[in-house]
Amino acid sequence: MKILAIDSSSMVATVAVVEDDKLIAEYTTNHGRTHSQTLLPMIDEMKKSTELDLSTLDAIAIAGGPGSYTGLRIGSATAKGLALALDIPIINVPTLDAMAYNMYTSQCVVCPMMDARRNQVYTGIYQFDEFTMETKLSQRIMMIDEVVEKLNDIGKEVILLGDGAVAHKEYIDGHLEFDHKFAPPSMNMAKASSLAALAKTYYKKGKVETADEHKPDYLCASQAERELKEKKK
Repeated sequence: MKILAIDSSSMVATVAVVEDDKLIAEYTTNHGRTHSQTLLPMIDEMKKSTELDLSTLDAIAIAGGPGSYTGLRIGSATAKGLALALDIPIINVPTLDAMAYNMYTSQCVVCPMMDARRNQVYTGIYQFDEFTMETKLSQRIMMIDEVVEKLNDIGKEVILLGDGAVAHKEYIDGHLEFDHKFAPPSMNMAKASSLAALAKTYYKKGKVETADEHKPDYLCASQAERELKEKKK
């Protein structure tokens, strides 16, 4: 089985091709350029360097949200366009689930965080039972103090990752009552290879959708929508 994985839900743009249990290629940038400038050229460069025939793909995996509204729209449009052209399904993987999969088989509780500003983070809580990832708290938007309180209630060693964990490191260090550590830079951000690995398990369970069915999961209204709502009040 061959999967093209795409994640543009954050400042990171990352794409990968995985065939069965082999990572063919992975291309990741974290440079601040807009994904409209980088995503398709990254896929094209990876295609050329690996002599990838897109017609041999079985599915497109996409980090479906939450995250940057613009980034999610660009990633979604790219995945939908490719899936339509190739007549293959989309595997929609929640962004936080894919990030947590960076810590595959970890013995710690895993808590990815994406900074959502105003002391909020997009987050979820996960734990591995040998080779299976279990969701303890499905992805959602929360205040950072609520996340820490939830982790304290669980009461186990935790590993944190993502730009939200970095942004709130001081608060976490001061209020998390149990042993914890922060992921190293190589594991701290989105990785399309992790997305592809988790997507393969989704595919086996039949958790796929068509290009027409796919849409991003924003989890909350955009800043522009919130400001418009406040004006109407």
